[in-house]
Parts: sequence; structure tokens; C-alpha cells
Amino acid sequence: MNENQNEIIIEMRGVAVGTMRDLSLTVLENVNWSVARGEFWVIAGSQYSGKSDFLMMTAGLMPPVAGDYKLFGNETQIFDESRLADRLRLGFIFEDAPLFHFLTVAENIALPLRYHKNLSSETAATAIEELLELTELKSVANETPANLPRSWQKRAGLARALVLQPEILLLDNPFGGLDARHAQWQLRFLDGLWRGHKSFGEKPMTIMATTDDLRPWRNGERKFALLKEKHFVPAGSWNEIASASEPIVKELLAAPMETFENAIEKQKIETTL
Repeated sequence: MNENQNEIIIEMRGVAVGTMRDLSLTVLENVNWSVARGEFWVIAGSQYSGKSDFLMMTAGLMPPVAGDYKLFGNETQIFDESRLADRLRLGFIFEDAPLFHFLTVAENIALPLRYHKNLSSETAATAIEELLELTELKSVANETPANLPRSWQKRAGLARALVLQPEILLLDNPFGGLDARHAQWQLRFLDGLWRGHKSFGEKPMTIMATTDDLRPWRNGERKFALLKEKHFVPAGSWNEIASASEPIVKELLAAPMETFENAIEKQKIETTL
């Protein structure tokens, strides 16, 4: 094991999380949580439980209402220009993965390189070739997002978040709106990043993803946490959370995933024909 994998890179003590919808509201209270480098966390909760707000606060897009939050060992309230280097070590993907519709897919993905690295359009285009191949986006690279299904738009959003090779990747409900094929692809891809993909220096990436449906995340060695009644509750491994008797767990395990599961079975049948 790499000696750095025991390094705590996210630490929260007594943190309260607000919401961008209404700055007077607090959606989570007294969060005590630490994340070691190379861990993969799935943070589950029902709708309006504060998942997106928690992730945005973790990403430094809004400050904690109270408490202490350290990222890479540094106190974090909200990122300003002086903390740009730290912010670029973290990639964030909103649930709807918004893209600029007047730019092509390739131009959207290359945008962080042009903005933060001051690369020319030609140099940035060359720099993203491997990432386009890796995410299977090369065939649609010259399309504008409006001409693509949501699944491909979300994949382009993922590629854009990875173009600066972040150490931490935050994903808000990554499977939302995806069909079975794209959800399966994304899960395999994220697991590959977590274990250390050769295109990212073979260094395990620290990943946090939110969800309102636990079933796609079954099995594996990920860690789980629950958001319930304004509290952040670490819940252990998949085996521990799957056997829990709490109503919220049963609810999240019974979320409507028939389309996802039926599509998987259909794919298996079609493959054997």
C-alpha cells in the first residue's frame, strides 16, 4: 500500500451545512467525518436530505454554517483565488452536468485547460485526445451537447471534471437519468479510477458520490454513509448497510430501479442471441 493512502485529506468536525436554496436553512448538523486518500464513499439519502448541499460544501462552493472543515490539512471556508491550487485538486460534477451548448463536446472538455492552464485551443484539443478515447466520446467530440442524449452529456461532464486530473472526484447522483448501459459503464469507470487508472498515473483517486438509490452500488469495497434527519451517519461496508434494519435503508434499497434492472437483463439476452 502506498504510504500516502493513510493520509486524511478531508476532515470535518461539528460541521453544519446550509443550502443555496435558502441561506437561512440548515440541512445537516454536527457532521463529524474523515476521508483517507484513496477511499470511495457513497453518501445516500432521500430527496431533499441535503446530499447536493453537502457535496457543494465539501467542494468549497459554499462555506460551512458552523464547525471546522479541513481539506488537504488546510482550514476551508470557501475557495478564493488564493486557494486556487487546492480547488483544482478537486473535481466536481453536478447532477445535470451542465455544459455550454454553444461549444462542442471537445471544447467543453478542454475548457478547464484553456482557462486554468492558459492553453491555446489547438494545444488543448491535442491534450484531451486520450481522455476522449478513454471515455468513448471521440465519435461525438464535434457535436454540440444539445444534439446528444442526456447519458452522453453526463459522460462529457465527467470527462470535463477529469481533464485537470484531480485527486478527489465528487459526483452528485451520477446515475440520475442514465440508462442501464451508461450506468454500468460509469460504475466500472469510477471503480477503475478508484483503484488507480494508468491514464491518471495509476494513483487511486478519492471518490465521493451521492445517491437516492443504493441498489446500483451493491457489493464492492466502498464505504457508505446515510443522511437522515439532518445527521450524517457513517454506515460501514455494503454488507453492513444491506443488513441494516433502519427504515431509511429499506427505502433506499427499494427505490424504483426496475428500468435499470430490466434493461440489464435485456442486454444479457440480446448478447446471447
